[in-house]
Amino acid sequence: MAITVRKATEADIDIIALALLEGSRGGKKIGLFDLVFNTSDNEALLSHLKKLALTTTKCYCHFSNFFIAMSGGTAAGTICGYEPRIATHEIFSKALEEIGFDETYHERIAAYLLCESDVDNKTFVLDFMLVKPEFKSIDVFKELIGKSMLAARLKGYRKVQTPVEIGLAETEMIYKKLGFVVIDEKRSEYYKEQFGRPGIMRLQMIL
Repeated sequence: MAITVRKATEADIDIIALALLEGSRGGKKIGLFDLVFNTSDNEALLSHLKKLALTTTKCYCHFSNFFIAMSGGTAAGTICGYEPRIATHEIFSKALEEIGFDETYHERIAAYLLCESDVDNKTFVLDFMLVKPEFKSIDVFKELIGKSMLAARLKGYRKVQTPVEIGLAETEMIYKKLGFVVIDEKRSEYYKEQFGRPGIMRLQMIL
């Protein structure tokens, strides 16, 4: 199975919205965006996420931060790679405001914020990795992550990190197999009560 990876375009919005939704849920009933948009209706969430990924304000969810893995002309998977020093919480709030949502979401994601790590300005972040079931292989993950890390290097970064929920064993294993190591974790009973998992770990690779 030949895999190529390219930058995402607006035409990839369907798989990007799906990656945002499924990546935030990580197999749980609810995830970050269920709380941000105050709904768990998949159709409504995907609609909101498509709009969020296309805003003029480029938050971390913007389509331009994504890479697409292609196999035989079909999108096999995607990953988001972004710069936290640019894609800040303030930028996220501004993008949400652009599509009609105010900052009241802060109260609803309090448990998530307790376990979110502080990332320094010298770090590039990977998130929202999705590979379609029929294309799942370590090679696809390797190509997506490898292309993202190349983009990080070209921007001058020497550290790449990714947040993974504690207990999300498959994702943790993939990143570890490709050379990432766990550098810290944050746990919270409040997070466990809301999401059913202990918290979030952070994995890192030095480029």
